[in-house]
Amino acid sequence: MKTLLICPDLFNAEGGIARIMRLYLRSLCEQAAPDDRIGCVALMDSGDTSARVRLLLGPQQARIDNCERSRVGFLFIVLLRSLGCRRLVCGHLHHLIVARLARIINPRLDYYLVAHGIEVWRPYSLLERAALRGARRIFCVSEYTRRQMLRFDTSLAPERLVVLPNTFDPGFRAGSAPATAAGLHPRILVVSRLVNSDPYKGVDLMIEAMPAILRQFPGAQLRIVGGGDARPHLEKLARDRALGEAVRFLGLVDDGVLREEYQSCDLFALPSRKEGFGLVYLEAMSYGKPCLAARAGGAPEVVDDQVGALVEYGNTEQIALAVGNLVRHPRNPAAIAARVAQFSYANFSARLAALLDGK
Repeated sequence: MKTLLICPDLFNAEGGIARIMRLYLRSLCEQAAPDDRIGCVALMDSGDTSARVRLLLGPQQARIDNCERSRVGFLFIVLLRSLGCRRLVCGHLHHLIVARLARIINPRLDYYLVAHGIEVWRPYSLLERAALRGARRIFCVSEYTRRQMLRFDTSLAPERLVVLPNTFDPGFRAGSAPATAAGLHPRILVVSRLVNSDPYKGVDLMIEAMPAILRQFPGAQLRIVGGGDARPHLEKLARDRALGEAVRFLGLVDDGVLREEYQSCDLFALPSRKEGFGLVYLEAMSYGKPCLAARAGGAPEVVDDQVGALVEYGNTEQIALAVGNLVRHPRNPAAIAARVAQFSYANFSARLAALLDGK
């Protein structure tokens, strides 16, 4: 059986979708029988990514096609590669119509969709509805996403929508740095895209909450990892509140630096309104760190009062109080490690294999 994964990107960006697509590819390769062939077509990736593929897959092999943002090229290559396939995993709703076309050309092909979050929390076009109904299964990253899809298309068969929670790179070692009391100098970490098209992430809310946090902990520091066109606005927000060195923008960082930031922070915060799942919460918890999230979207399926704190989206007073609570009352490292274990890569890969096999 030949399996094809199609996705927006694998290595072009470091957002949650790209990171989880890499783990889908890794799992598909590990599941493959000796005579199976695994392929991947990435719309946005460009250049030679073979070194990163080898690092990701180890001894496993896959054929990777990078389409360099060419939608025509993406369509052509997907249709060509899918001719000899029996299974296609589509990593984003925007590409599902292409998967449907591949099924028309190759009637033996079964296709599956990974449904992440906001891209499926909306009404669907007629073509999208037809493509959704043709999917053998839809892997929803959270129960919230599953409910939203059934809400927006009541014709979907509920049994075809299954919850397959995201996992995290096993290179992030669970429980490697237990949470400790931070005293008057807590380091608060945010990891997010800083783009104007994603104003719901809540990075601005963390900055707005910092004056109240500093009144509790004069040495507190907010460290923001990520880049994008919203950074100048966020930097101005920090300047307007005279926050100085209390807010540090670290920009885009590689995985090594990101691991160091998770290791050295005292808590992680992303009070986002529209997280389909929230992969960064898992990454932070794998280092034993408690998380602050908004009571919205799929985040409450990952973060609760045992491993962190939930606040109402937009409420900066609650954010400051929650930070104080997390610093003064560190969460039990054993509880955090147990939550992380629920979303381990091994559990994810086994669940994916079972669902692809029809179980």
